[in-house]
Amino acid sequence: MEFKELLVKIENELKLRNYSRQTIKSYLGCLVDYFKFIKVVKKDPEIELIKKYLLKKQERGLSSQTINLHLNAIKHLYREIFKSAVAIDLKFAKTSKKLPVVLSREEIEEVIGAISNGKHKLLVALSYGAGFRVSEAINLKVKDVDFANNFIHLKEAKGKKDRVTLLPEKLREELKNYLAGRRGEDLVFESNQGGKLTDRTAQKIFENALTKAKIKKDATFHSLRHSFATHLLENGTDVRYVQELLGHCNIRTTQIYTQVTKPSLKNIKSPL
Repeated sequence: MEFKELLVKIENELKLRNYSRQTIKSYLGCLVDYFKFIKVVKKDPEIELIKKYLLKKQERGLSSQTINLHLNAIKHLYREIFKSAVAIDLKFAKTSKKLPVVLSREEIEEVIGAISNGKHKLLVALSYGAGFRVSEAINLKVKDVDFANNFIHLKEAKGKKDRVTLLPEKLREELKNYLAGRRGEDLVFESNQGGKLTDRTAQKIFENALTKAKIKKDATFHSLRHSFATHLLENGTDVRYVQELLGHCNIRTTQIYTQVTKPSLKNIKSPL
């Protein structure tokens, strides 16, 4: 089978399994790179060749997450496309244990205050107040906002799962006025041309505000979500409710924020 034909088959299979657009793009990119390396694609995997391929990635200084992505794509190819009986029994690379970058409440206030454009300010404030991923913010539709019950219904979020999160009381009236006269199918945060904002545009809005607020932390748009989770835990919200609001399948994913929020440590003074 030609490489091009094989890639189309893989793409269609991933679509049928309802993989996200980003995962499909990532898997195809990994497999194109893998095909170039092995040159000839056989029905059964050659484990030593796969090891060599992944080691080259490691030597180039790629992150553990990226190497794992390549390994997952390769496993999917042989297991789901070729239906090979040969198991790829390779250990995943250790993922880094870095803690998420969290902004303090004061820093969140400074970032929001640094934005002069009303729509952009609302985008950042709502993303923090509701714990959005960047993709959730730019895909949010008017009909997803429930003013009567003060919640936001996110449709087909990460992993194609729906979830409900908070509509911040502080933004309720401002958002209501902003959306007045808009149809349910309209995007909440449209671009100036009327289409969807790109991930990069949303990231840039946040980055510019961070620079303007003179905050030196290595924060990204996703830090708004990290801060949302951390501040909820600091307020005493049960970790299981935080898990539900974030849409995490496994509570262990949510528990990383308990390592960031240590209110008891703030009361301890250094012996120096």
